[in-house]
Amino acid sequence: MRIGVDLGGTKIEAIALGDGGQELARRRVATPRHDYDATIRTIASLVDAIERELGRQGSVGVGMPGALSPASGLVKNANSTWLIGHAIDRDLEQALARPVRCANDANCFALSEAVDGAGAGARVVFGVIVGTGTGGGIVVDGRVLTGLNAIAGEWGHNPLPWPRDDERPGPACYCGRSGCLETFLSGPGLARDYGERNGIELDASEITARAARGEDAALAALGRYEDRMSRALASVLNLLDPDVVVLGGGMSQVTRLYEQVPRLWQAWAFSDRVTTVLCPPRHGDSSGVRGAAWLWGEPGR
Repeated sequence: MRIGVDLGGTKIEAIALGDGGQELARRRVATPRHDYDATIRTIASLVDAIERELGRQGSVGVGMPGALSPASGLVKNANSTWLIGHAIDRDLEQALARPVRCANDANCFALSEAVDGAGAGARVVFGVIVGTGTGGGIVVDGRVLTGLNAIAGEWGHNPLPWPRDDERPGPACYCGRSGCLETFLSGPGLARDYGERNGIELDASEITARAARGEDAALAALGRYEDRMSRALASVLNLLDPDVVVLGGGMSQVTRLYEQVPRLWQAWAFSDRVTTVLCPPRHGDSSGVRGAAWLWGEPGR
């Protein structure tokens, strides 16, 4: 049995998977924000509750914001800032009295979709998170590519490629730079773009709903979003050349992206033809927690 834990900024979810990937149990609780010790206790409590329910012990994988620094062994780059500077893997191992594997949440999303999701059977899968933030994960031959510096797939903090005059220098990003992909392709990025053009503050879901009803301003905002995503993903195609790109996060529910972006990225990719598939996640919001469970191996392994 494999147990996966998805450590989010507002909720912590745990799932137990059988050897074939079938869901055995699931639990979810609120994240004790800004309290690291309580976060460790909450994760341990969730694992214990699932194991008591099922009457057996399992391996434990945790998907988290940020990454473990190879230099220090401590959490870095986490927007859940109370995790930064802690050895979360070692602390969880002590709390659970067993080995624990931790990985970036976008890597877990990509792994889930590569193992038995939309990218199943593909050799190279790039998983993209476009929600409150923007991130990515890379899976090659069923294994997460973490990278020497534990930043492989950190797509959201690259600059927007081939920027147009009105896109320079770009919005300020929390990382300290300007013009990061996250500032354009996250849900708040779409909302900012619409608000600056139209003087109305709406969230991304309302903008996409207005576009579906045919509002010109919303359609124009989505058109700009698709153009930017096509350039951003073309840079990934040029570097990684994946078989499949899977979108996750709130913006992945915008169905027109799957037709418009592949049509547009051809103009930017350095190839006479692009056959890479862009698709939504098979497991939806459950991909992250399932991927955390699969940190302990694919089905049958």
